[in-house]
Amino acid sequence: MRKLIIEKTSITPRVVLDPEKNLFLIAGESRPHDVREFYGPILSWLEEYGNHLIGLGDIKDPFVFCFEFAYFNSSSAKMILDLCKYLVALSNKGINLQVKWYHEQGDGDMLEVGKEMSRIIKFPFEYIESEI
Repeated sequence: MRKLIIEKTSITPRVVLDPEKNLFLIAGESRPHDVREFYGPILSWLEEYGNHLIGLGDIKDPFVFCFEFAYFNSSSAKMILDLCKYLVALSNKGINLQVKWYHEQGDGDMLEVGKEMSRIIKFPFEYIESEI
């Protein structure tokens, strides 16, 4: 399975989707000019990888997806929620999923956004305070 790496810019987050290293991360700021153009390839990759995982059958190791946002705008929030919904769909198909939501120390707003997304998709996140 190929990996997908997108380096961060001043308006887009860093994306690392690397099955070989078992690293699945979106981190930084997200306010791209065209959210569908930016997040489209990520959703496509997740769909391909999800099908790969389902095809493997019973996998013991969890699929751990990490979000480490310093900021994202409202149009990015919709796409991030769509990503989370897809991840939960994988969980519902038997994939052992964990979602880690990192938030900067003292950033109660980002913590609350993570809690709200978790509530909407009805899937528990692990909340980790960090120094982004």
